[in-house]
Amino acid sequence: MEFLDARRLTGPSLLFDVPGTILDVACSAGEAARLAPVWEKHVRRMLGEIGWQDCEFAALELTGGISLGFTAPIDALYAASEINEWAWAVCSAELDGGEAPDFDEAIAATRAAIAEEANPELMRLCTLAAENGVTLLWDDDDVSLGYGRYSQTWPVRELPDPDSLDWNAFRDVPSGLVTGTNGKTTTVRIAAHIMRTAGHNVGLSSTDYIAVNDRIVDRDDWSGPGGARNVLREQDVDIAILETARGGLLRRGLGVDKADAALITNIAKDHLGDFGSRNLDELLDCKWIVTRAVTNSGKLILNADDSRLVAKSNEFGGELVWFSLDVANETVLAHTGQGGIAVVLDGEDLLFVNGSSRELICRDRDIPITLGGAARHNVANALGAAAFCAALGISISDIRAGLTSMSQDDNPGRCNVYEINGFTVLVDFAHNPEALQALLDMANRIVTNRKALCFGQAGDRPDDLIRELARSAWESGLDHVFVSELAKYHRGREAGAVYGVIRDELIACGAEEDQIEHHTEEIESLDSAMQWAEPGDLIVMLALERSQELYDKLKTSI
Repeated sequence: MEFLDARRLTGPSLLFDVPGTILDVACSAGEAARLAPVWEKHVRRMLGEIGWQDCEFAALELTGGISLGFTAPIDALYAASEINEWAWAVCSAELDGGEAPDFDEAIAATRAAIAEEANPELMRLCTLAAENGVTLLWDDDDVSLGYGRYSQTWPVRELPDPDSLDWNAFRDVPSGLVTGTNGKTTTVRIAAHIMRTAGHNVGLSSTDYIAVNDRIVDRDDWSGPGGARNVLREQDVDIAILETARGGLLRRGLGVDKADAALITNIAKDHLGDFGSRNLDELLDCKWIVTRAVTNSGKLILNADDSRLVAKSNEFGGELVWFSLDVANETVLAHTGQGGIAVVLDGEDLLFVNGSSRELICRDRDIPITLGGAARHNVANALGAAAFCAALGISISDIRAGLTSMSQDDNPGRCNVYEINGFTVLVDFAHNPEALQALLDMANRIVTNRKALCFGQAGDRPDDLIRELARSAWESGLDHVFVSELAKYHRGREAGAVYGVIRDELIACGAEEDQIEHHTEEIESLDSAMQWAEPGDLIVMLALERSQELYDKLKTSI
């Protein structure tokens, strides 16, 4: 057995709907079966000593290990995580032999940690917020009541007297969560553009930044719970879109307890190999956490073309909305036949279907980012975004106006096309086999002489996934490959290791040595590809690192 991590869960998670602590242990199934009851025995003993009587317990067996957790007060989560670390040490000693920590010393240390962390003013504010039906967000630094324009924020140790507050002043603005494997960022950008076209002040947290309309609050990966809280505390926001990625869900849980809509785009091979998401079923369970925010009120939007989401939908007890590239999709037909809502593609037409009624949104070729309908993955993203916006109260006419006015400049790095000196450069963020296949399928609809691919891959991806990426790329009919060394994404591998896997797979698929180049940076791969290209050729550029530099170069080369 190997200790992996003990940490706080600050929101709804794989284990609970409420905050708590989680212990991750790498072990066999047999070891997990022995560990779980011993862990619970020792944790209960400690909790009994400190007076925590109402904690929930959970044990979740995962591929290669187990997660063990219990709920705890929000002003004692660090102390709770220390209890989990202590419990691991005791279990390890009992099961594997060794000296266990002194129990009396552990009790004293735990009580001291609880006393240092305690914030009775925060706990009282939480109680009164719940009694008044007001949403409260908290973290290590700040506490806020309400969402967006109806919110107010205070430092966590400088909270107001609850009796002095006008509780009726705190309300929520509409908010929605977007998760999935592919298409998250494009979908939230489409949704934000639609909502801005409709006249809203839109708050957006995403993998690229936190923004309110055109104002960038901070440029970084803000697709975790911290990004959600920050957006919802912006007082000029009247509607919020929260991109929600796997990493934050696994590490801390969901950033909010409730939302008006949640969208899951799809489930595909990506980030497999990390503890908690080592296969597609575990990845789906992780993404499914967002449904907890909309079970009681709100709508869950799912991709009816994804068989895993269709099967999983039976576990959701709230209101479902489907989207599909196929008007004859069986799930959609059954759902709308019972009066449900769906957004579907019928030939070239995007339709909003509500029971037996059908309303034309627009044609796929009229959406600029679909490249005349050729970019089918962006047609799917548009369908999902339309359903998401409708669930948040945006009218069909405003959805139409937003979809048909969104250009590639509104979606940088996602399916962008540049015509340079007679050849074409297609830039996208695709970084897993499914996303790359969708991009190459679209690229194959472009009439070209020769075709080249510039790409790299992160070092934390398993070798078989990297090989699959290289194989699917070569099988699309490439003439040349420029492999980029992504130093920022080595993630434990030596320089050149990922390139070696890609190169070997390309050669196994039939590529010649002189058809493969290796470059230190993406910009070097692009430079070399542009020197290689002739009029009528196509370069597919996967931009994962220093993407802004690539866009600037391409724009100045037009």
